[in-house]
Amino acid sequence: MNSKGNKATKMEQSSTSYSETTSTSKTTESSEQAVTKNQEQAINDLMASMSVEEKVGQLFLARVPEAEQLEMIQSYHLGGYLLFGRDVENETPESLKAKIASYQSASELPLFIASDEEGGTVSRLSRGTNLVDKAFKSPQEIYQESGWGGIKAEVKQKAEVLRSYGIQGGLFPDADVATDPEAFIYDRTLGMDAEQTSRYVKEAVEELKEQKIVSTLKHFPGYGNNRDSHVEIVYDDRGLDELRANDFLPFQAGIKAGADSVLVSHNIVTSIDSEMPASISRPVHDILRNELGFDGVIMTDDMDMAGLAEFISQEEAGIAALKAGNDLILSSSFQTQIPYVLQSINDGTYTEEQLNQSVYRVLKMKMDVGLINW
Repeated sequence: MNSKGNKATKMEQSSTSYSETTSTSKTTESSEQAVTKNQEQAINDLMASMSVEEKVGQLFLARVPEAEQLEMIQSYHLGGYLLFGRDVENETPESLKAKIASYQSASELPLFIASDEEGGTVSRLSRGTNLVDKAFKSPQEIYQESGWGGIKAEVKQKAEVLRSYGIQGGLFPDADVATDPEAFIYDRTLGMDAEQTSRYVKEAVEELKEQKIVSTLKHFPGYGNNRDSHVEIVYDDRGLDELRANDFLPFQAGIKAGADSVLVSHNIVTSIDSEMPASISRPVHDILRNELGFDGVIMTDDMDMAGLAEFISQEEAGIAALKAGNDLILSSSFQTQIPYVLQSINDGTYTEEQLNQSVYRVLKMKMDVGLINW
C-alpha cells in the first residue's frame, strides 16, 4: 500500500439525512481503522526483519560527521542526519541535493534528514550559497508584517523548499512562551502570550502535516525567559501549576493538531525534577506522555550543549536519554553512545520492549511523511 488514500470530504448536513450521515461516518471511521491497522502491521513486519543493531541505529539523529559520512550511515545504521551550517554553507542547490541523495543511497532504511529552520536567527539554509531565494524570517517578523496569513504562507513555502532538497524536518515550530525581549529564546519565538503562541503552533503544525514535513514542538517543558543552556546548566524554578497554566498550552495545541515530534530541553525544571536536566528526566517525559497524551516521537535537544554535557558524560548521555523516555537522540557522539546502548540491552538495564516502542514511533514518523512506503 503506497498511500493513505484521499481524506473523506465533509458532508453537507443541510441536504443529508441523519441515517446517511451516520452510515458515512461509520464507513470513514472503519476506513481509518483499517489504514491504522495496515500501517501497524507494516511497521511490525519491518521491525521483525531488523537486527538489534539496526534498531538502535534508528534512534540516532546524528550530526553529519566531517569524514566518512557514508560509511558512518552504514556502520551504525543511523536513523537520520542533522544538517548544521558547515554542511550547507559551501553548497549550491544542485550540490546539496546531490549530497543528501548520496546519504539516502548509502542507507538501507530511508534516513530522516533534518535542518534547524525556525527562521530568523536559526536557519541553516538561509546561510548557504543561494539555497533559498530569501532568508527565512522569524515568526515575529512574519506576524508583524502579514499576520496569520503570512505565518501559514511562510510555513508552506519553507516546507516546499525543504522537500525540494530532500529534507523531511525543519525542527520547528518553537512552542516556547517568551515575553521578555532580553530572554535568550525570545527572538526565536512568536514573542507573545500562551494563547497567541498556541495559535501559531496550531497553524504551523497543520500546514506541515498538509505538506508532509515533520513538525517538532520545542523546547518542552517550555523554555520561558530562562538563560542559555547552550553554554551553561540552567535551573528553571517555576512551579508546575504555572507551567500547566501557561507554557504547556502551546504544546497541547500542537499535540491536538497532530504534531509528529516534541523536542525536550536540557533545562533543570525543579518543580518536575530538581536533579536531572529535562532531556534525561523520566518525570518530564511522563508528563508529556501521560498528562499531555503525546504518542509521537520525543527527541532530545543537541546532546553537545553545555546544559547536558557539563552534567553527564556523552557516553552515558545517550542511554540515559533513552531510559528517560526519548525515542530519538540528537547526537555528535553516536560512535560512543551506540555501544553503551547495545551493552545496556545485553545486560537488561534497557529492555528490547523499550527499544521496540521507540523504533516503532520513529518508523511511523518516517512512514507518515512518505519516507517509507507501506
